[in-house]
Amino acid sequence: MKLEKSITIINKLGLHARAASKLVGTASRFESQIIINRNGQEADAKSIMSILMLAASQGTELTVTVDGADAEDAWQQIETLINNRFDEAE
Repeated sequence: MKLEKSITIINKLGLHARAASKLVGTASRFESQIIINRNGQEADAKSIMSILMLAASQGTELTVTVDGADAEDAWQQIETLINNRFDEAE
């Protein structure tokens, strides 16, 4: 199954090192390939360096493409993590 959805980074500090680490940890639990796109720049969601290179600040819209047998579950976990501001106090 392949899903492609958009989501906005809402936490104050954006996709900084700690948030990127949490995203990579979440993505790595799934078999699916997970690609995050920001204005044409693609990043493997299982690579912290790739994610940090996106330099996604608060308000940045990202397109997340999840492809694999567990795509729906992977998307839900990533969406929850981002919408919960990476569990950071604001």
